[in-house]
Amino acid sequence: MRAAPGGHRAGAPWAGVSLRLRITALATAVTLVCLLGLALVAGRGLGPLLTGAVDDELRTALGGAAQDVVAGAEPAPADGLEVRVLDTAGGAVDDAPAPARPAPALTRDQVRALKAGTPVTAGDRRQVRWQGSVVTAPDGSQRLVVVGTGLVGQRAAEASGSRWLLVTALVGTVVAGVAIWFAVGSALVPVARMRRSVRRLAPGARVEVPAGTAGELRALADDFNELLDRQEATTERLRRFTGDAAHELRSPVASIRLQSEVAVADPDPALSQEVHADVLADAERLSALLDGLLALARSDAGELPPADDVDLVGEVHAAVARAGEQPVPIVVNAAADQVWAAAARTETGLVLDNLLRNACRYARTRVVVSVLAGRSTVRVLVDDDGPGVRPEHRDKVFDRFYRVSDDRARTSGGAGLGLALVAELVRRRGGRAAVGESPDGGARFTVVWPRAR
Repeated sequence: MRAAPGGHRAGAPWAGVSLRLRITALATAVTLVCLLGLALVAGRGLGPLLTGAVDDELRTALGGAAQDVVAGAEPAPADGLEVRVLDTAGGAVDDAPAPARPAPALTRDQVRALKAGTPVTAGDRRQVRWQGSVVTAPDGSQRLVVVGTGLVGQRAAEASGSRWLLVTALVGTVVAGVAIWFAVGSALVPVARMRRSVRRLAPGARVEVPAGTAGELRALADDFNELLDRQEATTERLRRFTGDAAHELRSPVASIRLQSEVAVADPDPALSQEVHADVLADAERLSALLDGLLALARSDAGELPPADDVDLVGEVHAAVARAGEQPVPIVVNAAADQVWAAAARTETGLVLDNLLRNACRYARTRVVVSVLAGRSTVRVLVDDDGPGVRPEHRDKVFDRFYRVSDDRARTSGGAGLGLALVAELVRRRGGRAAVGESPDGGARFTVVWPRAR
């Protein structure tokens, strides 16, 4: 699926929605779920809560009634409560002959629970909550003293309380949503100020961190300034690279044009062969320069072929064979018959070709190539006995178009892209390139690759 502008996929639910609205909607939804959950839990707990309050009141009244029965007196009536004295089977013994006061409608299980001190709810149409206790009368008989009260309106109170809890949850959610909206807006004010300052940034300026901002905003401003620094550095490198490339391309093109103009103006067969040779040399130099520029452009674009297991010993011997006849011999020293590196064969070939070409250009008597294997890396050392690289130039020889001596002939010094290409190809494989002093007195170029597993 093609991505929509702004990094959102087409049809994404939050596409085009502001951060403030997202945070407010999410926080309000979470608040609503939490408050509704609490309201439901509290609504279910209303019934046991009301029943527990009734039980506490009955327990208090029962204590006084039981003391009266133990003392042989009639239990004192309590406001809104019914006090009865029963036998252990649940039959009425207070005013037993009076049919107007029948025994409470209790089942055997409920009588048993009351004798054990457990409150019960009895009755069909009229729900009555009873609390009981077994005591001993003065004549030695066991009596069950019970105290009860009607639960009229409790169910309605539970339903009404649940509704009010739900209404309170909804109102609380609305209030919380409004508060979150303004709180998020207040928190994003420094971000808006930072955005306005970014829009007004002049070339070379940096984002100013508003006073009193939190650590996250300060870190964001610092990261943005670092991004601007990297962008400016990249732009400057690109500007220098473009200028240097244009300068390097101008020379062979101008030479080819000049030679062609001479050949056209003076069509001498004897001179034509010399002109053709010069044009061919300039064309080869131009082709090599374009190949180097193309390789660096592909590397800058992030084109990285998959890594493979490459035998560096075999690659070094192949590079020596490609070098052909050189003014000085090339000696290969290897710690083993095969040393494997995690790289690409085309990359190692380019690296070794450039290093050997550079070493042979300046060596006086010989070039020594050594392949060494470590625990996690492999190294290739290229030593020559030439003039070497002075310390002040060693950090810059891998820069593009950099030359140690700008006044030397380009036919001997090249365009300054070979070592830059070496450093770039090795770096993007997780390795490194360096230059130092050779034991033979010249320069030692070292390239390091990760070792193949």
